[in-house]
Amino acid sequence: MENGMAMEEVPSQVREVITVASIATGIQFGWALQLSLLTPYIQLLGIPHMWATFMWLCGPISGMVVQPVVGYYSDCYTSRYGRRRPFIAAGSALISAALLIIGFSADLGSFLGDPTAKNIPKPRAIAIFIIGFWILDVANNMVQGPCRAFLGDLSGNDQSRTGKANALYSLFIAVGNVLGYTAGSYTHLHDMFPFTITEACDVYCANLKSCFILSVILLLTLTVVALTTVHEKPPVNKLKPKNSGEFKGKGLGRLPFFGEIFGALKELPRSMWMLLLVSCLNWIGFFPFLLYDTDWMGKEVYGGKVGEGRMYDKGVHAGSLGLMLNSVVMGITSLTLQFVGSGGGSGGGKKLWGCANFLLAICMAMTVLVTKMAESTRQFDTIGGGGGDPLAPPVGVKVGALALFAILGIPFSLSAIVPYALVSIFSTTSNAGQGLSMGVLNLSIVIPQMIVSVVSGPWDALFGGGNLSAFVVGAIAAAVSGVLALTMLPTTS
Repeated sequence: MENGMAMEEVPSQVREVITVASIATGIQFGWALQLSLLTPYIQLLGIPHMWATFMWLCGPISGMVVQPVVGYYSDCYTSRYGRRRPFIAAGSALISAALLIIGFSADLGSFLGDPTAKNIPKPRAIAIFIIGFWILDVANNMVQGPCRAFLGDLSGNDQSRTGKANALYSLFIAVGNVLGYTAGSYTHLHDMFPFTITEACDVYCANLKSCFILSVILLLTLTVVALTTVHEKPPVNKLKPKNSGEFKGKGLGRLPFFGEIFGALKELPRSMWMLLLVSCLNWIGFFPFLLYDTDWMGKEVYGGKVGEGRMYDKGVHAGSLGLMLNSVVMGITSLTLQFVGSGGGSGGGKKLWGCANFLLAICMAMTVLVTKMAESTRQFDTIGGGGGDPLAPPVGVKVGALALFAILGIPFSLSAIVPYALVSIFSTTSNAGQGLSMGVLNLSIVIPQMIVSVVSGPWDALFGGGNLSAFVVGAIAAAVSGVLALTMLPTTS
């Protein structure tokens, strides 16, 4: 009888994990739209390039603060709605509001007095857009940490289950990416919502607005289903804030100061600090490519120049196809880890991650080879009135570049699985809070992003422009990360 009840409990736990992990699809759908559509929209509103660069820093800045703080409080908060669910609900609501603010910023700016003519800066719409953009990044960070921590709570002390839960989360990230890139590339999506075309919002703007409306519907649906069907279980070990009073049902009581949070960080075990170091180097390896992948395709592979001719735009479009392939491979890798029963929740996790980092290093180094092949085979249009414009690269160069995009889906998938599984295990064995630990891990992602964003431009200029010098630095960082993962991370068995 007891065995029968246990067998019934396992499928129920799997359903709960899948339901919570599916929220990642809604989050990533909006994130993919943000990456693929907002840069042209920024130019449409008339935001200067300098301010646009600073604006993109709001993501890592908010991630440095929001995820650790929200994680800390989600470990301590108690109410009849649970610890994680109130934060997930509030974050999803803020994401939805932010997407609508961004999508309708041109209309709201026009309502407040902005000119509707093209190529004229729209200051009110810009202000509304920036407010929505900051809310979106804060809300994204508010949801992701508690979602990961919720999965850790549902997995308990089972390392295999923890790894599989994070593999599922990675799978749903890939699904959200594919859906987001697909929706962003479809130019007639506004036909579903005819009201989106207005005097202040042209077809491109209407498509973006329609994409964000679909993103809101998807995110709210997945969040409501998860939060109403999956109930939190009382934690075995609950982190309590020092000298801050109890967190009671209807409120947070007296909030601890940042000094107390940093005090909690000092108590993290050595295994967590090593994990943070490996993750930091891993993302220094990733971010040069993530930030400049389509620019690399347009400049180095296709030989185009920004704003001159059509070849740069063709390269950017090919890079978007590469991102789609990357997401598909990421999803396949995450699904494969489900079948083989490994998601980083055992001693093999660090081996998988270490090998993935070496694969990342090889791919980053191979960008140099692909670039040199493109340059050596480049031909120019000298007879068709093209004024010496470059022609498209040979098929072999295109295939090689797209293959790099696709293969990078493997290390990207493992980087979205293994460190989160390990931090969940380390936090359980050391009695640290899941939420705070997830927030601290996020620091090892956003700090490298800020470093790469600020340093890579001057670094590339120092070596004559282009993206290869930053890619080489990424390859070196990824290789070092792989060595440290295999030699310094403890085995979690």
